[in-house]
Amino acid sequence: MATIEDVARAAGVSVSTVSYALSGKRPISVATRERIQRAVRDLDYRPHAGARALASSRTDVLALVAPLRVDVNVPVILQFVAGVVTRARSHHKDVLLLTNDDPGSLDRVVAGSMVDAVVVMDIETDDLRLPELRAMKQPAVLIGLPSDPGPLSCVDLDFAAVGRAAVQHLLAAGRRRIGLVGPTPVVRARHTSFADRLLHGYAEALAEAGLEPLETAAEGTRRGGITAVAELLARHRDLDAVVVHNEGALPGVIEALREDGHDDRALLAVGPADVVAALPVDCDWIEIPAARIGELAVDMAVDRLEDGRGPEVRLLPPTLARHRVTP
Repeated sequence: MATIEDVARAAGVSVSTVSYALSGKRPISVATRERIQRAVRDLDYRPHAGARALASSRTDVLALVAPLRVDVNVPVILQFVAGVVTRARSHHKDVLLLTNDDPGSLDRVVAGSMVDAVVVMDIETDDLRLPELRAMKQPAVLIGLPSDPGPLSCVDLDFAAVGRAAVQHLLAAGRRRIGLVGPTPVVRARHTSFADRLLHGYAEALAEAGLEPLETAAEGTRRGGITAVAELLARHRDLDAVVVHNEGALPGVIEALREDGHDDRALLAVGPADVVAALPVDCDWIEIPAARIGELAVDMAVDRLEDGRGPEVRLLPPTLARHRVTP
């Protein structure tokens, strides 16, 4: 395997000149840079990651903390991951994926200077990881919004606005008994930020209209959706609209509403575009732009690294659309 000394000899320059050319720390003449680049190509030289990090204080690696916890919807999580990885590549950065709940794994990565910045998913309203993230020397970007982000940047869909927009749209259509089938009981019990915020917006909009909330958590399965609808109907037979924020339960919700025989009940789904596109019924929907949020998280991390920007919170506004089944 070629070394930096080999490159220097082949290019007829000093080792320090090669180092400066590769790191961009000092200006090098065009002719010299071209000789070095040619030697790098000819020798297939690849700088050692650790040595490169020591020389430049950068690893060009981002850590993505995406814990695959109980009851998370893995296909949706992977859309966020795809957005992060794709955007990181455009910034010439690699991604180190951490998928477990072990707090020591992040500490080892950060303390060992293995990454330049951290993107963290599945944020809870009062997340126990926040003190550690605030204490890091590397910037952190949260996909989610805790109650007190402090010096941490955050990006997400504005789920509180999603809850309000869903209710206001259905009220404008004449609906008065609006149920919510929310995320799983485990997600709700953890007080995952997106679930808390959507529920808050939903309840707030109903309260402003003088109506009571009618919500239930559902297991993320077909059976979970069927059970959730049965529970809502048992509590209020005059249910005339259902908001669903649970991709796994959606098929069961649709099946249960069909079997109940009331075709005039409105359905509004909150989820990624591909999930809604596969639904067998017409409905209103609000997109969760998972990949786009992942991309923005990387942009924000890179901005903090390159421009020294302070923390910021970016919440994407909801967009309401109509899904129609193609005949």
